[in-house]
Amino acid sequence: MALPRSRTRQTSAPAIRNRRGELAVRVSASEAKNKLGEVLDSVLRGGMVLITKHETPKAVLLSMEEYGALSSAAHGRLDALNGEFDALLAGMQTAKARAGMKAAFAASPRQLGKAAVAAARKRA
Repeated sequence: MALPRSRTRQTSAPAIRNRRGELAVRVSASEAKNKLGEVLDSVLRGGMVLITKHETPKAVLLSMEEYGALSSAAHGRLDALNGEFDALLAGMQTAKARAGMKAAFAASPRQLGKAAVAAARKRA
């Protein structure tokens, strides 16, 4: 017995996993539409559906287009944070910064206290 064409066709859909590494359940659009009707129509029109259990949000259903847009936005913010981190790291690796850290680790508690008071006075 031959399978319906839609079931034998290979798909290029990405293998999406949750944070535990479990693959997402795959359901064809036709199957989902038969089961979800209005929900799927809303998502396919660009909306998002919040799924709740006992009034507590448990999941969000969204289109791949919306998922891609949200993922891209997160990458942009991460790139900005990476740039900030790299700049801070570069500043900590200067000869002056290294000498300051060496002096701080070699300082006595009394010297550290004096340095803290002096720094507080500079900021005031």
